[in-house]
Amino acid sequence: MLCTTLVAQAQVGERRNDFAIGGNAGITMNRVSFVPTIKQDWKASPTFGFSARYICEKYFTCICGVQIEVNYANMGWKELIEDGTGNTYSHDIHYVQVPMLMQLGWGRERRGAKFVFEAGPQLGYAIGTARHKGGGAWDQSHRPNNVTHQYDNDIDRRFDYGIAAGLGMELSTAVGHFLLEGRYYYGLGDIYDNSKKGYFSRSAHGAIMVKLNYLFDIVRTKNDNIK
Repeated sequence: MLCTTLVAQAQVGERRNDFAIGGNAGITMNRVSFVPTIKQDWKASPTFGFSARYICEKYFTCICGVQIEVNYANMGWKELIEDGTGNTYSHDIHYVQVPMLMQLGWGRERRGAKFVFEAGPQLGYAIGTARHKGGGAWDQSHRPNNVTHQYDNDIDRRFDYGIAAGLGMELSTAVGHFLLEGRYYYGLGDIYDNSKKGYFSRSAHGAIMVKLNYLFDIVRTKNDNIK
């Protein structure tokens, strides 16, 4: 708070007041970091939602702002079962997620392209789950390390939190802003009980996301010198 006050009093950047809203859609590739470990493949699922962005300042060549989203994402994991049974297993966890990202950009503001970096916290809440067993007769007696708790027990914690960061390229046009980005989410919360009574000491999400954002301006800074 003190740093924010000092920056506000001694501001050397160019003030901006740009507010834009829109939507986003893409794909998320997820795994869950389990201890004890479970061998997995990347689980690919769609994600989509609402985006809102506020640009507040251009500091030298850096365009500074914040972007908040409300998204749906199908997280969870897909096991890689190699014990000769031919079984398959995946676990869907349907989340409403709210990333709150600081956004920094370098390049054109009005017409043209700019490079974008963003990072910040992300909150999520699981609104539903589904378990999928397949591959013929189910036989879990040969699983590595006898890790089978996940097959018959749903998640213990629906609230999720972590850190998201990403890089992207944005194209600004007369009809709006198009942002293509890659983002990584590192989960800090566990989906299963991690206490001494719990089975897993760690069970946190890790996801790679590729998304396309479309934003259109609601409020724009009135300055003919902005390019």
